[in-house]
Amino acid sequence: MNKTGYLLVLAAGISLSVGFFVSRIITMPPAEQTSLPPLALPQADTRILGQLRPEFSLPDIQGTVHDIKEWDGKVILLNFWATWCSPCLQEIPELVDLQQQYQARGLQVIGIALQNPNELSDFIREHGMNYPVLAGLEAVIVIAESYGNTVGGLPYTAIIDKSGKIIFVQAGQIKKAEVESIITTLM
Repeated sequence: MNKTGYLLVLAAGISLSVGFFVSRIITMPPAEQTSLPPLALPQADTRILGQLRPEFSLPDIQGTVHDIKEWDGKVILLNFWATWCSPCLQEIPELVDLQQQYQARGLQVIGIALQNPNELSDFIREHGMNYPVLAGLEAVIVIAESYGNTVGGLPYTAIIDKSGKIIFVQAGQIKKAEVESIITTLM
C-alpha cells in the first residue's frame, strides 16, 4: 500500500475509533462518564526539536515550486493541513490573524496541504488565506514525517526559529494564544 493509501486507512480508523468512543460517552449514564480515561491524541516526535529544519521543495497552487530556503532568516510556522480536515479548518482564521499581525516582525506562516495543488484555488480565496500554500500528496507525507509527524495526523504544526532550528512541534489543532507566546519570543 502506498503512503497515501496508508494515510487514508489511518484517518478512517481514527475517525471510526473516535466516533465509537464519542457515541459510547453520549449513551452512557453520567455516573459512568466521569470514570472514563482521557482520550489520547497523537503526539509529535519531539526528538526533532533543536535540529536544523529539513529542506524540501513543493509547488504552490499556480505550480511554481518553492524551496523552504526562500524563507531563511524568518520565524516560520509550517502548518500541515487539508480541506477535508475539520480541526485544520478551525485553525485557518487564527493562522491568517497571526500572519497579518506578525508578518512585519518576521513571521512567515506556510500552509502545506495534503492535496493536489489544483484543488485549492477557490478554497484559499474563500478563506482569505494570506500566506503561501504549498501542496502535494506523497511528497507532503514524507515532508511531514521529516518534521516529526510520525503518526500521519492532521493538522500538524512546526515552528522554526530564524536560525533554521525546529523549536516547536504539535500534532493536532493549535490555538493562536499558545503559538503567539512562542513566536513573539523568537522575533
